[in-house]
Amino acid sequence: MRVCRVRPDVPALDRAFDYAVPENMAGAVAVGTVVRVPLHGRRVRGWVIEDAVAPATEPARLRPLHAVVSAGPPPEVVELATWGAWRFGGSVVPLLRAASPPNVVAPGPVARVEPASPAPPEVPPPAPVREAVASPVGVVAWPPAADRRALVAGLLADSGSTVVVVPDAARTAVLVRELERRGRRPVVLRADRSDSERTAAWQAARAGECVVVGGRLAVLAPVPDLAALVVLDEGDESLKEERAPTWHARELAVERARRAGARVTLVSPAPTLEARAAGGEPLRPPRALERDGWPLLEVVDRREEPPGSGLLGARLATALHRAVDGEGRAVCVLNRRGRARLLVCAACGDPACCEACGGAVEETTGEPAAALACPRCGATRPRLCLGCGSGRLKALRPGVGRVRDDLAALLPRWTVAEVTGTSGDVPPADVLVGTEAVLHRVPRLPGRPVVLVAFLELDQELLAARYRAAEQALWLLVRAARLVGGRRGPGRVLVQTRMPGHEVLDAVAHADPGRCWPVEAERRKALGYPPFGAMAELAGDDDAVEAAAAALRGGDRGHGPRSEPGAGAGPRGLGRGALRRAGRAPRRGAGARSAPGRRGPASGLSDRAASPDPPRGRQEGGW
Repeated sequence: MRVCRVRPDVPALDRAFDYAVPENMAGAVAVGTVVRVPLHGRRVRGWVIEDAVAPATEPARLRPLHAVVSAGPPPEVVELATWGAWRFGGSVVPLLRAASPPNVVAPGPVARVEPASPAPPEVPPPAPVREAVASPVGVVAWPPAADRRALVAGLLADSGSTVVVVPDAARTAVLVRELERRGRRPVVLRADRSDSERTAAWQAARAGECVVVGGRLAVLAPVPDLAALVVLDEGDESLKEERAPTWHARELAVERARRAGARVTLVSPAPTLEARAAGGEPLRPPRALERDGWPLLEVVDRREEPPGSGLLGARLATALHRAVDGEGRAVCVLNRRGRARLLVCAACGDPACCEACGGAVEETTGEPAAALACPRCGATRPRLCLGCGSGRLKALRPGVGRVRDDLAALLPRWTVAEVTGTSGDVPPADVLVGTEAVLHRVPRLPGRPVVLVAFLELDQELLAARYRAAEQALWLLVRAARLVGGRRGPGRVLVQTRMPGHEVLDAVAHADPGRCWPVEAERRKALGYPPFGAMAELAGDDDAVEAAAAALRGGDRGHGPRSEPGAGAGPRGLGRGALRRAGRAPRRGAGARSAPGRRGPASGLSDRAASPDPPRGRQEGGW
C-alpha cells in the first residue's frame, strides 16, 4: 500500500496526517500535489508533503485520499516552505498557500521550454557584476537614483531560470520591458495580480528557462531549473510578511539558493546588517557613480531656531518657495496622522484626555474641527478642557492635517494636499504633505518634477522605540532620493532635526551608506539584536507564555537553535537574544504574531539565525 503524508489547509492544526493513495490517483500524486482529504467528518484541502512513507499506524486504519485537486509547489519549494515555517516560528500553511496557484492547474509533467541564447550585452556590465556573479552570496550597494537595468541584466544567469524579487510594483513594468528587449522571457508573479494572471504566471514558471519578476511571492516560484536569484532593495519592509510566520524574502532567497546550488545577489542602496552577515562586505560601483546616485542633503538644525517656531521654520519656507516658484513640486513628510497627536489647554496647561479611558484625544477631521476623538476607545466629546472648561487648545504635536492647513496659509498661491495610507486618489497638487505613504504615492506629472522632499521631524524616526529605527529612517531617505534624483539634478532632500550629527544623516550627506553601519552594528551586538541574536514574541495565556519564555531562557539551545557548519547563511551562534511578552505589537518590524483567536503558547521567532533543516516527521512546528 502506498502511503502519503498530507498537511491539511488548516493553520490552527499544526500537524500532518497519513493517507492511503488509491490506485486511480497514483499517477497524479506527488510531493506538492494539492489534494482533498477526509478529516474529522469534513473534506478539507491539503498538500502532499511526503510520499511513499512508512505509516505511523496500522495500514488498515488509514483512510484514502478523497480527490486530487491541483498541481502544487514542487518538492524543493515544499521543503523550503517547511524550513521557512520553522525558521520564522509559524505554520507552514501560509507559505504553502503562497507557493500554490490560486486556480486549479492539472497535475502531471510539464513541457519544458527549450533554452535560448540571450542577446549579447550592448555595453559591458557595471563593475560590481563581475565580482557578484563569482560569489554564491553577493551583496551590492547600488545608489538609489542610479539606473539598475544594466546591473540586473548582468546578474541574470546565462542558462536556466533567474528569480528577480522587486518590492516596488511600479518598477516591475520597466524591468520587464528591458528584459524583453534583451531577448529574455519574463514572467511576472505578483500577489497584486488577479487569480487568473497569477495562475498563468505560475504555469509559465513551471516550464523553466525564464526570468521570474515579482514581489516576495516570486521567491517561491516553481521554476525547475533555478540558476540565480536577485533580490532588489533587500531591506524594503514589503519583503517581510506581517503575519505569522513573518518570513522575509531575503532569507528564503539565500536558503533556496544554498539548497539549489544557485547564486544569490542582494542589491540595495543601503545593505542591511543581515545582508552583510549573509554575503560579507558589499560590492560598490565607482565612487563617481555612487556619489551622483545620491541627492544633495540639506540639514536644518532645529536647536538653532527660535523657540515657538514650530515645524515650518524659515529655511523650510525658503526651500518650499524655491521649489514651487521654479515650476517644481514639493513633498513634506510627517509620520503623524490626524490634526494633532497631543493637545494641551492654553489656559491651564492640562493635556486633553479622554473622559472614558484617560488616553490622549485628537482633533476630528472636517470643517470645522469642533470635536475631540479618542483613538484608543473611540469616544468623542466637545473641544473643551476637562480641567478648566476653556476651549483654547493648542497642538504640541501637530499631525499632517494641521500641517496641511499651515502650509496652505504659508503658500496661498499654490495647492496643498494631504496624503496618508488611507487617502483616495492623490491630486496633482503643488505641495503634498503626508505620512511616509506619500513617498509611494506621488503622481508623475510631465514637466513638474519633485524637486524637494522635506522631512519635517525626522527625529521621531531616528529615536523610535524599534531596534531597526536607524535602518528604517535611512530607507525613508532612500525613497526620497528616488523621487528627487541624483545630485546632478535640481532636486534635494531637506531634513529638520535636533541631531544633525546622527550617523544616518552623515551617511546620506557623504553618499556613503556604509558610514552608519559600524555604529549600528555595535549597538545591536551589545543588545543581542539581529543579526547577532534572536527576537521572539510570545502570545497566549499567561501561564503558557511564562512556561515558553522560561524554556527559551534556560533551554539547551539558548534563545534559538544554533547553526552547524554547512548550514545556511547567518550568524553561527546566537549567544543572547530578546523575548517580548504578548501585548500591542510594535509598529514595524516586530516579531511573529499568533493568528487572531489562537490560544495557548503560540510563538514566533522573527529573526532567528539560519540553521540546518528541521527534523522531518509527522509534525512540523516553529520551534
